Amino acid sequence: MTRTAVTRISQAYPDRVEVRGQDLCAELMGRLSFTEYFHLLLTGREPTEEQRFFLDLLLVAIAEHGMMPTNVAARMTLAADPGSLQGAVAAGILGCGPVILGTAEACARLLEQAQQRVAAGGDPAVVADEAARAIQASGERLPGFGHPVHHPVDPRAERILQLADEHGVSGGHVLLARCLRDSAARAYGKPLVMNVSMPIAAVLLDLGFEAAAVKAIPILARTAGLLAHLAEEHQDSVGFLMARGAEETVVYERPEQDGRG
Repeated sequence: MTRTAVTRISQAYPDRVEVRGQDLCAELMGRLSFTEYFHLLLTGREPTEEQRFFLDLLLVAIAEHGMMPTNVAARMTLAADPGSLQGAVAAGILGCGPVILGTAEACARLLEQAQQRVAAGGDPAVVADEAARAIQASGERLPGFGHPVHHPVDPRAERILQLADEHGVSGGHVLLARCLRDSAARAYGKPLVMNVSMPIAAVLLDLGFEAAAVKAIPILARTAGLLAHLAEEHQDSVGFLMARGAEETVVYERPEQDGRG
């Protein structure tokens, strides 16, 4: 039997566009903010007030962070091809991996697995200890911890947790995130900075988002930041200055000759 391919997101007709079962022009445009519309597109549901508030908050928190590799890659791409705005955005977004931006998804997976163990009767502090020790023993980095700039805390992470408490949305995943901060210090033998990725994942999970959707928020947010950098790059280009800086910083080392002719 041939499977019928379906989409539940949108369909364009000659006289209207339907999105998630609603008329785009008559029911959505002018009523929903972009954040609310993004939630509808992503989940198929309009957000609650708290989901809208925190989705807005997290998009603001992660959209911009200075001359990070994503922005540098985008600027240098646009400098090389000023007509390729879309290519420059793509160059920046392609860097959203397990070190930058993509860590929120890894945090969500870690918290989700830990929460399953808690739901089965485990103590959150013990579960966090075991998870941190296992990751440390494997030689891997603990997702959501460590930052090259922010010390001793990531102010964005602390603000997210503060607002989650104030709005009463801190649940089991936020509790586990806090337990992991203490467990990380014990497992690695020193305090580790909880970076913004961990509370992003924890709050989204406590608000009912799926772990698979968590990575979408940093990608959407950073796209806005990239567009700002690229607008500035058109006005005052620094892409080739960055390339020159790399040439000046990275030293060429001649390979040793092994005597073979």
